[in-house]
Amino acid sequence: MSETTTTDPGNITADETLDAYGLLCPMPIIMTAKLVDSMDVGKVLEVVASDEGIKEDMPAWCDSMGHEYLGVREQDGEYRVFLRKSDQRA
Repeated sequence: MSETTTTDPGNITADETLDAYGLLCPMPIIMTAKLVDSMDVGKVLEVVASDEGIKEDMPAWCDSMGHEYLGVREQDGEYRVFLRKSDQRA
């Protein structure tokens, strides 16, 4: 059976998707940082990952960098994390 977390961001649509499936920490965050730098303020990024640590790492990274963490969709060991680029970077 599949399971979905309670921090599901709803029906949000991403402007960009980053495939970090199969990569372990810190690579999903490093790849996210590089991609977010090239995105316009206000755009939404979806990061697809298999490392459960992303559920804690991404909110912490967003907080430290000033981006808006929107939530995570979790199903069958796949994590789809959403964030919105902010212009208030630390």
